[in-house]
Amino acid sequence: MRTYRDYLVEKRFPTIWCGGCGNGIVLKAIALAFADLGLDRKKTVAVSGIGCWGWADDYLNVNGFHGTHGRALAFATGIKLANPELTVVVLMGDGDGATIGGNHLIHAARRNVDLTAVVVNNLNYGMTGGQYSGTTPQGSYTSTSPYGHVEDGFDLCALAAAAGAPYVARGSVAEGGKLRELVRTGLSRKGFSFVEAISVCPTHFGRRNKKKNPTEMFRWLRENALSIEGAKRLSEEELKGKFLLGTVRDRPSEDYGTRYGRVTASAGEMEELS
Repeated sequence: MRTYRDYLVEKRFPTIWCGGCGNGIVLKAIALAFADLGLDRKKTVAVSGIGCWGWADDYLNVNGFHGTHGRALAFATGIKLANPELTVVVLMGDGDGATIGGNHLIHAARRNVDLTAVVVNNLNYGMTGGQYSGTTPQGSYTSTSPYGHVEDGFDLCALAAAAGAPYVARGSVAEGGKLRELVRTGLSRKGFSFVEAISVCPTHFGRRNKKKNPTEMFRWLRENALSIEGAKRLSEEELKGKFLLGTVRDRPSEDYGTRYGRVTASAGEMEELS
């Protein structure tokens, strides 16, 4: 019986990530989900892009593909369609997956390719100096918004659901066990699964927003997190600035590969008749 350690390259530890970063929690949640499902390492691929979370594939004992910034989903789509037997997990940060890679996210969800995307959202560009990203909350301080960010951030789960993703969920690094469950469920679903992990960046986002250490950041996450069910009882004003955790959508939907196979089979029959 496999354990989560079978899916980690422990000789590469300690990781490159800053002390207090939430990436390690997400990494373990993924490894635990792999073990729960007993995934074949030779038939599992982790596709990553650029950014702090883009290093994650270095620590997973499965096949890996490290792509360019914002293009992880494009590479993952090609890998999955070339070999449908593979389990393909796409590892992206909020900058990689939603800011520069937002267009790929929309169309991967629309196509419903059988992928599981795990987006670690630390609310800024952590690796390149703490600039604001497409998910940075309005009013937050970053290296490129020193007087407060004037834009509203994307609700990534709402975006993925609106684009057509059949499985959409949000977890938090403050609740690693629940995050494991969400990733496991996403992996077990057919079609495009989107799991957002709200994380912490004490080096940049925390320091600039008066959260002096990782402990304060995790406390802030817990204090501002609500279950989706619990949020239904609150007003829009009460929900302002809160992270809604849980399953946003979970419904069956025919994936792209199945549809494509049916069309190609039909085309072959038509050619034979002609």
